[in-house]
Amino acid sequence: MAGFVIRVKTKSGQKVVNGLSSNDTVLQLKKKLSELTGFKINLLHVLSGFPPKTINLNNESSTINDCGIVSGDTLIVEEKQQQQQQSPIEDIKKPESRSHIVDSEGFTEASGVLIKKIVPADNSCLFTSVGYVLNGSIDSNCSGFMRELIANAVASDPEEYSEAILGKPNKSYCEWIMKPDSWGGGIEVSILSKFYGLEIVVVNSVSGIISRFGEDQHYSHRVFLIFDGIHYDPLYMEPFNGGSIQTLFPTNDERVLLEATQLAKEAKSSRQFTDVQNFTVKCMDCMVDLSGEKAATQHAKDTGHTNFDEIN
Repeated sequence: MAGFVIRVKTKSGQKVVNGLSSNDTVLQLKKKLSELTGFKINLLHVLSGFPPKTINLNNESSTINDCGIVSGDTLIVEEKQQQQQQSPIEDIKKPESRSHIVDSEGFTEASGVLIKKIVPADNSCLFTSVGYVLNGSIDSNCSGFMRELIANAVASDPEEYSEAILGKPNKSYCEWIMKPDSWGGGIEVSILSKFYGLEIVVVNSVSGIISRFGEDQHYSHRVFLIFDGIHYDPLYMEPFNGGSIQTLFPTNDERVLLEATQLAKEAKSSRQFTDVQNFTVKCMDCMVDLSGEKAATQHAKDTGHTNFDEIN
């Protein structure tokens, strides 16, 4: 078929696949994707849609059309991690997950309550939270992929991501964000919004302000995170009937925005946030007390210590 084109997003940027038709085999598609990304065929992990859902490419003799892929589609291509041998105990430990609504047919109309899902406070809470609203499960392994795609996005556009924007030289930022103890913020949220094609709404429980990343792109769907001054958590809709949770919402549904605002107000009134100007933490490496975010950040830079506990 002439004019059959597929867009491919990877952590290194967006590319275009030409030279295929809808009647070509899945194996031919996988070979093309492997050539384009440098990933081995057996390690390709391909997703599409909103939120991204895995496309089954196991039947290599079937056609591209059989997989539901049509010209103009955008595929997100990741590299699977090599499987490591696990002990029986490790096999039991699976990421926490629940049945999760993955398409618009399952969308509800305010038939539930918006709830905060607690994710680990391990300096990758932003990435874990974004992974949760996309996939309905807590999986800290997604942080490495997101850090790398952010670093690549920043490195590829030094004019957009200048030292004035980043607060440090472009190259230094890229090295910094790849470190597992580096925290994500507004810059990282905006890049993830663009990459996944979703509006990401961040509700600040300190100020009650809502920031809508990707709002000007007029995306069809949005997800919600709540930020307490230090830590990000994802928000999800818990249905009254106990069915599947919902983390993806149409951008034309303003009721969920209002509910998220109310949740932030409740969190603020009950002081479920960290006052970044006045909070006190103890460095658990050297047992020094530090007051405020700037002091903690400077201490981390000076010593390399990142193991802090808040003092109430």
